[in-house]
Amino acid sequence: MALARPSSDTVTHHDVRVMVIDDSVVTRVIVARIIDAMAGHAVVAAVGGIGAALAVLARERIDVILLDLNLPGIDGLSGLPTLAALAPQAAILVLSATCDDGSAAALHARSLGAVATIAKPASSAMVGRFAERLQTAVVDAVQSPGPAARDAWDVIAIGASTGGIHALAPLLAAIPAECDVPMLLTQHLPASFTGYFAGQLARLARRPVDVGADSLRIRRGRMVLAPGDAHLRVVATTDGAAIRLDRTPAASGCLPSVDPMFESVARVYGARALVVVLSGMGRDGCRGAAQVKAHGGAVAAQERQSSVVWGMPGAVVEAGLATTIGTPEQLGAFIARGRRPA
Repeated sequence: MALARPSSDTVTHHDVRVMVIDDSVVTRVIVARIIDAMAGHAVVAAVGGIGAALAVLARERIDVILLDLNLPGIDGLSGLPTLAALAPQAAILVLSATCDDGSAAALHARSLGAVATIAKPASSAMVGRFAERLQTAVVDAVQSPGPAARDAWDVIAIGASTGGIHALAPLLAAIPAECDVPMLLTQHLPASFTGYFAGQLARLARRPVDVGADSLRIRRGRMVLAPGDAHLRVVATTDGAAIRLDRTPAASGCLPSVDPMFESVARVYGARALVVVLSGMGRDGCRGAAQVKAHGGAVAAQERQSSVVWGMPGAVVEAGLATTIGTPEQLGAFIARGRRPA
């Protein structure tokens, strides 16, 4: 049942219009009171599920959506992309008991477009510090600038192993052709399969794919694939960056290994790097991801349910290195939005 709210006639054009989505009537009432106590803010709808929220968005302008994840029918994470698509101007804040800072749920929500996540206490504790934190988050969400016009990253490096080929197709399909950020890919494959795989990738990625070679320039609008018998390393040049092949044994024992690629990307691109860890056995990529994060870059990992083997992405998540978690489709959409995780 939806909570009765003031009609649109009683809310001024300049008010920040808020919708609360939570299956608990008590929580909806308390959160609405917290928001209504803010000058210039008004809760215009408080509903118990995604379906009712979509009906509100079809007829109302909403500036901020406060979304619970534990909802009947369509859960919050599943419904979040639809809410974002229907109300692209709205800032979505997730309020959930499972959204502690750095939790998998919080990272997943951010990868789907949430601007902030707040751990929701029991209804009896929704006063004091929680109320202040919620009010601050709403103000920050409204005042924060939109995504920058320029790309958030100067390079996207992807590492994958078992199950990675299946994950690459939906990830690349979600990235529009006009996204011309250079891409690097290390996929554990035998050298004899590299040329054929490069041809497949070119069709999936809708961009030329080069098999890595010494001194190959890293160029916009192209992808570089690690050969099956060498690691990809990136070196800075006077006018950009280039590939250097390396056959030194890696700590992971893999050839090619994801770690050398990530480590070199961190050194050359720093905070302008995004690395993505897809399905794969073992821990390859974890050491390199740590270097990327230490240099201020972003680390994305495939979530467990969609992974054939959650070894490589799981190691990154469990080490607390992932800034974004999602299915391949969701990670592709995250790249397409070009927005760095907060």
